[in-house]
Amino acid sequence: MSKLKGLLLSQGMHGMISQVEGLAKALDIDFTHHKVELKSIWKLVPPKFTPISQSVYKKIEDNDFDLIISCGRKSVIPSIHLKSISKKKIFNIHIQDPKIDFNHFDFIVAPEHDEINGENVISTKGAIHYLSEKEIEENKDYLKSFINQDERKIWCLIMGGPTKYYDYSTKNMKHIFSMFYKLMKKHDFQLVVIPSMRTPINTIHYAKEFFGENHTVIMDVDKKAYLSALALSENIVVTCDSSSMISEAALTGKPIYVANILPKKNDKRFQRFRNLFRELNITRNLGEEIENWNYEKLDETNRVAKIIKEKIQS
Repeated sequence: MSKLKGLLLSQGMHGMISQVEGLAKALDIDFTHHKVELKSIWKLVPPKFTPISQSVYKKIEDNDFDLIISCGRKSVIPSIHLKSISKKKIFNIHIQDPKIDFNHFDFIVAPEHDEINGENVISTKGAIHYLSEKEIEENKDYLKSFINQDERKIWCLIMGGPTKYYDYSTKNMKHIFSMFYKLMKKHDFQLVVIPSMRTPINTIHYAKEFFGENHTVIMDVDKKAYLSALALSENIVVTCDSSSMISEAALTGKPIYVANILPKKNDKRFQRFRNLFRELNITRNLGEEIENWNYEKLDETNRVAKIIKEKIQS
């Protein structure tokens, strides 16, 4: 039996790419991924006030698919429209709250901290993603040519980037880096700093300047370095702005510390996410007493895929 074909729609951001491609791989489908582009004023209009029409978005040149997996506000209308004009039965799955009538979708996959409910809603603990334990293990040795080959244990700092809630100012970064400096004096570990697509270049250079030659700062976005750091590190630290990367790190079962930044505005939704992960015994806050703890590895992507497969096949 041939595999189902998937059409993936996202805005092209790392977190969204990770979610749609992760679910597609877990569903074991062939897929093409398209970056959605809305036209003119529709970039600013919420989905519930937007017509379901080709006039809203730039045409997507792909007519051969069985499933649509979309993520993010801009992909809501294209997903609904492409399903409506298809001549065959299409299942459409939207990741995150679509902010529109849920009946437009066969499935909605949303984290618990979004606090949405419905017959077709599958709630997840954190974000689904495209990492796998196998891929992490396969890339374990990648960083060994970058880092100092000594007896010190390895910690990694995974950095997101500025958002409307969190500012990557020198002051905020210095606060986080200074906590690491104190911890390194006490626990004698070497640090590997991993940037993401959102990390400002000046923040990466500041990290290089601050930590010096005895530690490793990866200067460019490098997925293999990211995977290797997850595999090699005894403890993982992720900045608070990235729910996606905290969720990805939880696949390792290793202690995760969240490096908090004072929010610019109410970040209640992100606080709910962090509180949930703390209750699940996955995270602590950077600055708390260093300890070792265990938790069940979090693999929500495959759990969600199993639910969707069963419903599609029934």
